Amino acid sequence: MGRVAGKVALVTGAATGIGRGAAVALAAEGAKLVVTDVDEAGLKETVDIIRKAGGVASGYKQDVTNEERWAEIASIARNEFGGIHVLVNNAGIAIGASVFEMSYKDWQIQQAINVDGVFFGVKHVIPVIAASGGGSVINISSVAGLQGAPGLAGYCATKGAVRLFSKAVALECAQSKMNVRVNSIHPGIIDTAIWQKIPQGGGVGAQAVSSAVLPMPPGANTIDPNMVATVGVPLGYPGLPADIAAGIVFLASDESRYVTGTELVIDGGMTAR
Repeated sequence: MGRVAGKVALVTGAATGIGRGAAVALAAEGAKLVVTDVDEAGLKETVDIIRKAGGVASGYKQDVTNEERWAEIASIARNEFGGIHVLVNNAGIAIGASVFEMSYKDWQIQQAINVDGVFFGVKHVIPVIAASGGGSVINISSVAGLQGAPGLAGYCATKGAVRLFSKAVALECAQSKMNVRVNSIHPGIIDTAIWQKIPQGGGVGAQAVSSAVLPMPPGANTIDPNMVATVGVPLGYPGLPADIAAGIVFLASDESRYVTGTELVIDGGMTAR
């Protein structure tokens, strides 16, 4: 029997990185998975990995900024597996740019995915979790939701919102006796593809972030998580998706039955300073 055996988990942004790591880890511990993403090819790979390991998973394309699709996904999961017990709101993007040069369009899309997507997930899935007997919601924030980072002001705004939103929803669920716990996880420097995607914003991107945080090699236009970790992480190396997945499994399991409204920081010591 796995640590989340008998539970049904819905993980967004599951095509790569932390989302895939979470889905694979939850499946290995006995959960049935509903995984979603806009990246259909990556999503298929995640489903294949789980199934080849003997797990149960179904994948569905989902834009987390579309509220109607959230209602559909919640209904699909309930109909396919009989309910939902765990929601991992993981889908997110990072756009690096000086706040003075960031376009309003980039600000809006980052807010839509990182904040609105979490809101829609909570709104449409928590009632299903409560009707399924209760469970856990895990919202993926960041160390950028705990402290500022020059060149990432817009991203910090979204991840700070996720942190406090999680706390407020946790209190609403407790007050309503829904038997649903809500917590946020705050990864530090994790070696995922998001670092290669940061330079897309505002015409500044990686250079805006790196010039304020750490030097980059001449000619570099993407951020190297190993270099960032060497300079900024006390442990001296980046984490892996599996490190965050371990925290997700804990919060999804009954081992954390008395944990709600708080944040789990997994950052190699970054915020200890």
